[in-house]
Amino acid sequence: MNKVLVPIAEGSEEIEAVTIIDVLRRAGAEVTVASVMPEKRIRASRGVHIEADRLFRDLPEADWDLIALPGGVPGAEHFHDCEALILLAEEQLSSDRWLGAICASPAVALGRHGLLKDYRATCHSGFREELQKQAKSVSDEPVVCDHNLITSQAPGTAMAFALQLVSSLFGEGKAREVAEPMAVSI
Repeated sequence: MNKVLVPIAEGSEEIEAVTIIDVLRRAGAEVTVASVMPEKRIRASRGVHIEADRLFRDLPEADWDLIALPGGVPGAEHFHDCEALILLAEEQLSSDRWLGAICASPAVALGRHGLLKDYRATCHSGFREELQKQAKSVSDEPVVCDHNLITSQAPGTAMAFALQLVSSLFGEGKAREVAEPMAVSI
């Protein structure tokens, strides 16, 4: 079973977080939601409360098949400040395992640590100028897959992003199987 880590933090974008978690679980991934905050329960960017499965600091050492970061501000800033998460993200990229980030997270959480310099990426339009200084190149596509990095733009692209995560982990057939009962075209 593919093991997936979805970090969350105060101010994470709830549409993105819940869509990532839900779609990957529908595909059969073993998804662990971990709060980088001192508490499992966070208040997302629009006031929705989400409770993590566990605290990030209490995660067992594991080789994650995918780590997927929702966006949102200040959620992405909390990811940026979580040294252990950034070390895991670096390890994902250097080990050719999947790393995903959407909205502000490509620029704020990953780009500010120099993790995108070898990748083509996209992000929320409000961080595009910053991303242009951080990534090998920047795309206008809603979802960008470059080697083992998958990035996306905003809450409106969360479903396409989550289905790309499924496709990357399980294959396009599984992504179609998950999308069909939700009446989503891919």
